[in-house]
Amino acid sequence: MRTLPAGTCSKKEASPGFTLLELIVVVFIISLLAAAVLPSLSRLGAGDLKADTKKISSLVRYLNDSAVYSKQTYWLKFDLRERSISWNGPEGEKSEGYKTLAGVNLQSRGLIRDGQVTVFFGPLGLRENLDIFLNDREKEFSIMFNSLSGRVKIKSNEG
Repeated sequence: MRTLPAGTCSKKEASPGFTLLELIVVVFIISLLAAAVLPSLSRLGAGDLKADTKKISSLVRYLNDSAVYSKQTYWLKFDLRERSISWNGPEGEKSEGYKTLAGVNLQSRGLIRDGQVTVFFGPLGLRENLDIFLNDREKEFSIMFNSLSGRVKIKSNEG
């Protein structure tokens, strides 16, 4: 039987496992990937609020402009219990859920945070100012529609 000097090993007798250095390198690479991916995952919820705000503001502007140009009457209904919006526009009736929908403020009815509210866009556009509130746990956005100018303004409030 052949003996080896101290501190060396033959390739035939080496164990098939990983060295400590290889394990450290793998753990380091996984931690770098986690550090790059996890912050972006935490921002996914914040994107919902911004996306909902942009969609609803575009919808209000679109319905107002379509009603004025086509001389038709369209409606927009807010269901604050179900957190959804349905509307009748040039393409017909549609509906979409918005989990960030929190309230509506109309000049004629004041602030409404529960129930259903329907607004009508006639041939002269929406006849009163409209504020729509959306929020999540950290932030609140307001969509303000000016009935005289037909312009939509988005305002962000830290909550």
